[in-house]
Amino acid sequence: MTKRQILLWLCLLLFLWPQQTEAQTDCYTPTSPKRETRAVWLTTYASLDWPKAKATGPDGAEAQKAELRRILDRLQEARLNTVLLQTRVRGSVIYPSAIEPWDACLTGTVGRSPGYDPLAFAIEECHKRGMELHAWLVAIPCFKTATAKRMGAKSVLKTHPELCVRHGDSWYLDPGQPGTAAYLASICREITEGYDVDGIHLDYIRYPEQATSFNDRASYRKYGKKMPKADWRRDNITRCVREIYRAVKAVKPWVKVSSSPIGKFNDLARYPSYNWNAYSAVYQDAQGWLREGIQDMLFPMMYFRDNHFYPFAIDWKENDCGRPVVPGLGIYFLSPQEKDWPLRDITRELFFIRSLGLGGQAYFRYAHLDGNHKGLFDFLKEDFYPNPALPAKCPAPDSIAPPPPEDLHESRDTQGYALRWQAATDNTCGHDVRYNVYASQTHPVDIGSADNLVATGLDSCSFPIDGVFCALHGVHFAVTAIDRFGNESEAVRYSAGTFSLPGTPRGFLPHDSSTLAIPEQDSPFVVFVDMYGRIVGTAPYSRRIDISLLPKGIYQIRTLGKKGRSAGIGYFIK
Repeated sequence: MTKRQILLWLCLLLFLWPQQTEAQTDCYTPTSPKRETRAVWLTTYASLDWPKAKATGPDGAEAQKAELRRILDRLQEARLNTVLLQTRVRGSVIYPSAIEPWDACLTGTVGRSPGYDPLAFAIEECHKRGMELHAWLVAIPCFKTATAKRMGAKSVLKTHPELCVRHGDSWYLDPGQPGTAAYLASICREITEGYDVDGIHLDYIRYPEQATSFNDRASYRKYGKKMPKADWRRDNITRCVREIYRAVKAVKPWVKVSSSPIGKFNDLARYPSYNWNAYSAVYQDAQGWLREGIQDMLFPMMYFRDNHFYPFAIDWKENDCGRPVVPGLGIYFLSPQEKDWPLRDITRELFFIRSLGLGGQAYFRYAHLDGNHKGLFDFLKEDFYPNPALPAKCPAPDSIAPPPPEDLHESRDTQGYALRWQAATDNTCGHDVRYNVYASQTHPVDIGSADNLVATGLDSCSFPIDGVFCALHGVHFAVTAIDRFGNESEAVRYSAGTFSLPGTPRGFLPHDSSTLAIPEQDSPFVVFVDMYGRIVGTAPYSRRIDISLLPKGIYQIRTLGKKGRSAGIGYFIK
């Protein structure tokens, strides 16, 4: 599609959408793809998202862990698959580092250990849920001048004072100092070597606001080589990005390196950026990074709407160089305390991103997603993300899929029923693989269909089905292996027609996707239980139950009586 055709298509969409009601807009959902990054920024700065409790002792540490588990369960409920966890905050970190001090968000005191490793814990919990964790680093800003003395002996102002420059009321790293790139690369290398992260995510890899007053005259005189200052500054930022990228890839080539540039790359022919863009205002040549191949993906901060959003989204797509661009959405503007945007402003952007074929969506930030402003969380869970999805695949040096797992079968133990299989081994690079599970009433299961995907990124060779799947004759399964580069194997398949549970009725309860017919029961309520054994809905008892709001999936319906007594009624697939 040419640029002119895309612009005409955009104009048509923008003409049609305002004529719809919000309800009509929400009913339109482009097909949910099999691969799509669904990310959220989880902010630790000032404990905005996490942690709220302070780990001043063992109880506080356990409270922080419990908080994070609840957050990740919440994200899994909405079928998000990527967590951008703020790991370097402002010249301080949330893991035991040999380079920089502990951040105060964990204990209330800079440099004080919380008694556990939050980054290692977060990675483990994300991987349990099939989610990727990208370590989010705030790159150039350090800390306020008022707090500099409290940063201690590991402060960059003490260890590398030659790299630091004061701008306004804060200290920053000076991108014009050659050592800045090496310093940032050393932090990224430390994280990549020490942790099983899926990505390194660079935030604020740019010059600050009001950059014309940034005090880099000395470094420009020494290193500028008579270049125009704007070009020199862009080269400085690009050098930092390049050195970080090479450092990470030298350790673990499958770790994705990304950044979050300003959402408007530059002025467009018909749509100005009003002096707030990546290229000219803060010296980020982010599209050049894609062309050079020193970023695997981008998360541009597109915290705008209307003509400040759509033309610039097209510009990112036209210049993505075959790499995922995942627009970051400013969902905090939905809050009445912010700009009080209507929900349709975000849902239209979501529809457009997906229709344009961009790499996915990202949300700033977790608290505003969890807060369900204007019903956004419910919309994502019930409408926009009906199925799990694999994160977007990045170009990689390894394009060879691992062999499939073997011997897919059903087994039963004290914990209940499960699918089990023999592990696959990635013989190409020797790194570990994970597994995806598919289910369908059609045999063989089509693993190319997003509708059949029921679980992604499993790090074990089993998938609990708690007896529910075993009772559903006619449901078939497939399991694939996927390596850290995103290469997916062929499937090993298993027909559930061999399942047989004594006393379990064959077949499913009838429904028309909106109303479920159930036998007569002596119970005031019924509950819906998903394949994980979780209660996902309740309803007053009736012979005909409304199931229109349930996402696609496999469910058991049970009675719910006095004192919590419950009995199975039957199963259905929606």
